Amino acid sequence: MGKRVEVIAEITGTVWKIERAIGERLAEGDPLVIIESMKMEIPIEAPCAGSLVELRCAEKDPVHEGEVVAVVEMDPS
Repeated sequence: MGKRVEVIAEITGTVWKIERAIGERLAEGDPLVIIESMKMEIPIEAPCAGSLVELRCAEKDPVHEGEVVAVVEMDPS
């Protein structure tokens, strides 16, 4: 099992769209969640290559800056 990395919301807003599914392979920088805040769409990206193992939000959920929205299991190096 690889190291798990929590993905943090960088801004307070509403989850506009979930871009990836649990178990999906990710490259660093892939968008995971798009948050709408003040009529802007802000992508929350994978911090590393690996697999999406957990989503802690759903579309239309409110999220706060600093809240964990997803967990990525890093590829073993």
